[in-house]
Order: sequence, then structure tokens, then C-alpha cells
Amino acid sequence: MTDAGTVAAPLEAAWDSIRLGLRRDCGARTFDGWLKPAELGAFDGDSGELEIFMPSQFMADWVESHFGDRLRLAWRTSLPIVQDVKIVAAPDGPRPAPLLILEEIPAAAPAEAVRDPSAPNFDKRYRFETFVVGKANEVAATAARTLATADSVSFNPLFIHGGTGRGKTHLLHAIGQSFMERRPNARVVSMSAEKFMVEFIRALKENDTIGFKSRLRSADLLLIDDVQFIAGKDSTQEEFFHTMNEIITAGRRLVITSDRAPQDLDGIAPRILSRLSWGLVADINPADYELRLNIIDAKLAVLPGVEMPRGVVEFLARRITSSIRELEGALNRIAAYAMMTGRAIDVAFVEEVLANVLRANQRRISIDEIQTQVAEHYRIRKAEMTSARRAREVARPRQVAMYLSKQLTPKSLPDIGRRFGGRDHTTVIHAVKQIERLRAADSELDADIRLLTRQLEG
Repeated sequence: MTDAGTVAAPLEAAWDSIRLGLRRDCGARTFDGWLKPAELGAFDGDSGELEIFMPSQFMADWVESHFGDRLRLAWRTSLPIVQDVKIVAAPDGPRPAPLLILEEIPAAAPAEAVRDPSAPNFDKRYRFETFVVGKANEVAATAARTLATADSVSFNPLFIHGGTGRGKTHLLHAIGQSFMERRPNARVVSMSAEKFMVEFIRALKENDTIGFKSRLRSADLLLIDDVQFIAGKDSTQEEFFHTMNEIITAGRRLVITSDRAPQDLDGIAPRILSRLSWGLVADINPADYELRLNIIDAKLAVLPGVEMPRGVVEFLARRITSSIRELEGALNRIAAYAMMTGRAIDVAFVEEVLANVLRANQRRISIDEIQTQVAEHYRIRKAEMTSARRAREVARPRQVAMYLSKQLTPKSLPDIGRRFGGRDHTTVIHAVKQIERLRAADSELDADIRLLTRQLEG
């Protein structure tokens, strides 16, 4: 590790320039409250990693969440030898100057007289208050809050399952923090199933299985993430089963997450699957359009100085559908690039910044899907899409379907015409122009097309 002092001149010059730019773009109030206390740390010349020190872990987490991408981009632009920036709490020693805007930072909880060194270190950002609830995750969120806060629950264990980036880890951290706040003396153990396996094997090698079992089975709340990782590990599953039984029989609480439902877990012992199904199984489905909109709104509310037009918000909600984690990362990237370049955030800017992300999220919509959706919306038979009938109640939906085929698929005009009963490409051109003209004058038709677009893309 190369100390920052050995390359002090270029680092400090770049840092001064970056700080000036951040203060100009963020405003004096935000800069003085959150970024002014930051100090240069060590620089590793081999890896290109630079440390930025913050006065506390809370501030380090907040700056990483809100300004991490911006700082990395600024450093790479100003001083290319800096390839990465690590934002950390300052080590023991002199602290930067105190904050100027203390009222913007939540007061710290009173320090406990004695803190259990093995207590889990939950991420303060992942709380129930910051978890955006929609139809896709409502059951899981409600069950999680109930298990964490109620004096007694009618279900145990709670099994939460869903794909990557949908909020399972957020709920685990929220459960743990809420449970500990209400029960300061409670013992909470949180670990991944993989860590469970590693620690169990280490205990076997060190002849300390009693200590391992005692630590887990005495927990008032046990949180196990990604249980699918113990698939095929027979000895680990045996210990896991007995740990589950001990926790549940003693009336303590158990929460387990997985990327799939119990019945879809291959390589897990049937008795474990049966035990999991005794409690409440709650799934987190992919976020729908409305939930993605609400998540973007919630994220923007804590991104200082980011002005995003409603049209751009709706564009992101339609186009980034893979996971909430990727959606939040996209917002951070947009904010960082907008601040560094000084450009206004519009759809063209977003398409440029997120080109790779948008390509990865692009769902291949077929003309057949469009015809089906439009026919259902207008309550006509799908066969009318290819028929020769010219009655208005059939012709208008057919034109809408042609218009959407042009907008949402890469098909050529002749290809689209062939899929609509062998029509000529000029017929498709006429349909597209007709719908474009009518959308500008007919708010009801415009609303229909917006709805159909959301349904097809979402």
C-alpha cells in the first residue's frame, strides 16, 4: 500500500478540484453537511484504489450510497491513476471538522453499556421504513414486520423466497434491526447458509461443535440467508435440521430466505422442506410497473439535487425490469453522470448512460403478443388482426397493433404487413401515421396506447 503522502501533490490537487465541483453541483448546504468532512486516506499505487475517510460509519455508508458513483467518476476523470474509491470510516485518531448541519443527520441511538461482539452488523439503510411495498412483495413485507414486532406470531418459521435483487436481504436486515430495537437484550444471529456450513465444518475440525450449536440454538431470532446453498451437503443439512427444530420448539423465531420456493429446492432433505412449509411461505415476485415507479420516487427523494422529469421516471420504470437492485444502481449512475457532466436528465441522456443496462433488460416482444394484447383490450377476436374486415371497431385496433409492432419490435414494415394478413408495407405506414396523428388529439386513445405499452413491456 502506497501512502497518499508519496503522491500528495497530484492527489491533493485533484481532490481540491473535485471538492469544488461537488460543492458547485450539490449546493453549499448539502456539500458542507455531508462531503466537507471527507479526507484523503491511503492510496494503493498497484491497484489504483484510494481511500476516502468519513468521521463515522454512518456517514461513510450514506456517502457511499448517495455519492459513491459520482466520486469514482470524478476521480477517474481528474486523475486516471485512481481506478477505484473506497469510502470508509476514519480510523482512531484526529477526526475531520464536525458537521455544520447536524439537524439533517438522525440522532444516534444511546450506546449500550455492553455490546455483544458477535451481534450482527445490520445495514442501517435496510429498514422497514425504506422498503417500498407493492403487490409483488406485500405479503412478505407484512409477514416480516409482524414477526419482528409482534409479541407473539402464529407462524414460525418465516420463509421468504424470490429472485436476485428483489429485496430479500433488505427484509432480513429490517427484521433484525426492528427486533433488536424492541428487545435490546435479545440474542440475534444472522448468517448466510454458506457461512453456516463453513462454521459448522470448522467446528467439527476444531472439535467445538458444542459451542457452535449453543451459539445458534440459544438465539432469540435466527436469520439464515440463501438456504439453497446447503443443497447436497448432508452433514450440514443434518445440523441445520436440528437447529431449526431447537429454535422452533423453544418458541424462538426463525427467518429463512431462498431464491426459490421450498418445493423447488433440489438436493434438500424432505424433512427440512416439510419443516419449512409448516410456517409461512411468502414470495417476492418481480416488481410490477407501479412498484418500480414508487421505488424510483423513493430513491429520488433522498438523492440531493437530482431533477428527473416524470417522463424519464416512467421510461426507467418501463425499461429496467430485471431487479430492484439494478434499478437503484441505474439511478445512482444517472445522478453521477449528470452531476459530473452538467447535462440535463432527459430520455436521450439516460439511453446514452445506460446503454448496456437497457440492452440487457430489453424484452423481446413479438407481434403475436401485441396482437393478443390489443385484441383483448378492445374485446375483439384475435383473428380480426389478419382479417379483411374494415369496420371501424376492427380497423382501429388493428392500426393500434401495427403501430405498437413498429414501436416495440425490430421488425421491418414488410414483415409487419405480412403478419397482419399479408398487407402491403404502405398499409403499415398509413396505420402508424394515423395513430400518431390521433394520439395528439385523442386523449383516450393516447391513454390506451400508454397502458398497452406498459403491459407489453412490463
